[in-house]
Amino acid sequence: MNLLPEPFGVRLRTLRTAQGWSLTELARRLYYSKGHVSRIETGAQSPSMEFVRRCDAELDAKGALITMMTPEASSGTEIVRHGREDEEVWLMTMTPGGGSSFTPLGRREVLVGGAVILAGLGLPSVARPGAANVDAQLQHHRRLHDAARGLGQVAAPTTVLPMLIGQAQALRSLAKSAHGSTAKDVALMTARTAEFAGWMAQEAGDEAAAAWWTDKAVDVATAVGDTQTAGYAMVRRALVTLYQDKGPATIELARRAQAHRALSPRVLALAAQREAQGHALVGDYDACMRALDSATKQFAAARSSGQDGPTIGTSHISDPVAVVTGWCLYDLGRPAEAAQVLDRAIRDIPADAIRARTRFGVRLALAHAASGELDRSCELARELLGNTAMVGSATIRSDVQRLAVTLRRWNSHSSVRAIEPSLTAALYSS
Repeated sequence: MNLLPEPFGVRLRTLRTAQGWSLTELARRLYYSKGHVSRIETGAQSPSMEFVRRCDAELDAKGALITMMTPEASSGTEIVRHGREDEEVWLMTMTPGGGSSFTPLGRREVLVGGAVILAGLGLPSVARPGAANVDAQLQHHRRLHDAARGLGQVAAPTTVLPMLIGQAQALRSLAKSAHGSTAKDVALMTARTAEFAGWMAQEAGDEAAAAWWTDKAVDVATAVGDTQTAGYAMVRRALVTLYQDKGPATIELARRAQAHRALSPRVLALAAQREAQGHALVGDYDACMRALDSATKQFAAARSSGQDGPTIGTSHISDPVAVVTGWCLYDLGRPAEAAQVLDRAIRDIPADAIRARTRFGVRLALAHAASGELDRSCELARELLGNTAMVGSATIRSDVQRLAVTLRRWNSHSSVRAIEPSLTAALYSS
């Protein structure tokens, strides 16, 4: 009895011949060369996940080809806690050139001292500002938070992150002077600051730091009963697995978040979007569309109910479902459809939201390239590549790398040759 798994190339050839397609016809539909498809069918070359997803979509394999190439898909998801409960002392160093590093060291206490205050533990006998002064400082911190989010759209995450660390430390100090409902408000602000620091750390390419800050946001939010930030942290963890190309883990984390029905419609909408992206990675079109429909309904409920406090999730995109739909269609192996959706959706992203426009603009350029629209793809890339160095995003850079690989399949095309130096510069810029 043969227990060896069926090779991908054999399955691909079987599905192709079942459709009655020649090698030439499949290559034409995929926008790959006939030789490339042939080498994969014969096992002479391993397929990229881009290729696998395109084949899965064109051959209507409903995720079967994708599953063959992701054997870890059946395993469960273990949420790993980073850091220790006794971490308290923070060391941050900065260099004249703008570099910085952050190291947490040990002492027993929750990040901001919020849990200490709520537990009624004694505080050192020091001069403390009155309640009115604490409230006034908190208002400034809210404005700083909004300003940091705005700066994050136009500056590198390595620029924004030290500011957020400093603000988190200032809030931790302020928490020691706060009492009652004001103490909870300070802790809520700190949880939001830590959550955003986690996103900036991920954008900087430091997944360990991203997990550490996200866990701290959960610690503080849980201590003061902030179910919204604690729930959204699960969505943030799912974003890490999404960029690791782990569809099943992304789905599981997003569903765990949605299981908390006490969450606001906005957080539930963001969780549903993340679930949709996970389904797209594993090639499940129907489940992806259902999750996107759920996100649309939850965003509508959020708009009708209003929102209090700092915005959770993106605040620069008026229709998040539209851009995520385009994102999902690309991962589902439907680049032409993705390009149509993203072409419309990107027009509504404000011009000053440079990070968001670059993120989805590069994905649009990738969709056009994968569907054979090379001139349009290169035109978009030419407009966006200058922004990639400015925003310094590791996650955007991953799509730029995919774009470079895709365009190099047509390295004799004049537009591709012209954009090649800029692509190379964007990939190797700091």
